[in-house]
Amino acid sequence: MIETEQHHCEGCGVRIQTEDESRPGYAPSSALKREHIVCKRCYRIRHYNDIAPVEQDPGVYLQKLQEIAHTDSLVVLVVDIFDLAGSWIQGIHRHIGKNPLLLLANKIDLFPKSVKWGRLKDWVRATAKELGVDPIEIALTSAAKGEYFRQTVEAIEHHRKGRDVYIIGVTNVGKSTFVNRLLKEFGEEDEYITTSPYPGTTLDSIYIPLEDGKAIIDTPGIVRKDRMSEWVTPKELQIVMPQTGIKPKVFQLNEQQTLFFGGLVRFDFLEGAKQSFVTYLSNRLYIHRTKLEKADEIQTKHRGSILTPPEDPAQLPKWRKHRIQLNGKEKQDIVIAGLGWIACGQDRAVIDVWAPEGVQVGIRPAII
Repeated sequence: MIETEQHHCEGCGVRIQTEDESRPGYAPSSALKREHIVCKRCYRIRHYNDIAPVEQDPGVYLQKLQEIAHTDSLVVLVVDIFDLAGSWIQGIHRHIGKNPLLLLANKIDLFPKSVKWGRLKDWVRATAKELGVDPIEIALTSAAKGEYFRQTVEAIEHHRKGRDVYIIGVTNVGKSTFVNRLLKEFGEEDEYITTSPYPGTTLDSIYIPLEDGKAIIDTPGIVRKDRMSEWVTPKELQIVMPQTGIKPKVFQLNEQQTLFFGGLVRFDFLEGAKQSFVTYLSNRLYIHRTKLEKADEIQTKHRGSILTPPEDPAQLPKWRKHRIQLNGKEKQDIVIAGLGWIACGQDRAVIDVWAPEGVQVGIRPAII
């Protein structure tokens, strides 16, 4: 196979090769004559929204991440503020060495406008410290909408101090969307990174030169299989991942009632006084309410039909039960990584959350 050392896909970073259409990086020989070279996969994503998954080796991506520790750089960790714990890179402080870390909390446009940004930033900082990191700064932004974008760019430039900038994060936090907005803001209209609603779109590091001889490096997203978003198809991912501002839904439940979040998660309210549960999930995700005594029958009969996604329940690991006990002392959130959360009140309650084996389910003090 011929692999051309001098050519890399402008969209995903993979090395271009012209021999094997079934392998990543394929482009016809004629594409090498273009000013902006993209592989066939990126071309089809951009022009036809035809998303072709590729085999990924998470170990290789982690190895690339560890190389940052041997550089003198500013590291920008992009997290999805709607899924902060689920979009965190575990052990990040070990991977980046002594390099300073700027924490970029993306997708603030998904939160209701009534949210107090100062309180949200305090929550992000407190969570980062719990996870063993003390960022030099926390920036809130929406790469998709451009909210607080200028302030974010100024923060990066202030802390860069003439160094390279590594943009890192797990899949689907909006890294490439952020880099594209950077390119647009600085007049590079003809260049952009391929984005899609599918994990692993960026296949290798993409170097974007700066005027001072340094570079912004967009790295491949780290895969975390404990997030719901990693288990669904590209089509279903557009339903599961919020695309617009969340419209919370309030459910007044009596004990022995159940909510199905599509066919992805089951929420059984076992014990407690009648109380409100507020869902912060994608507006497109169907939520079905029923009595607990009917839940098994409905699950068996309708999961994969009425209760979708997934269209094929066999694509997910088997459900595992998580017993949640609300303490009745403070408002709490039940969080499902890669999906969203359910805000609970201050009443005591016992709840079973059924989610695919391995998907992270937890509880935290309420953030709204």
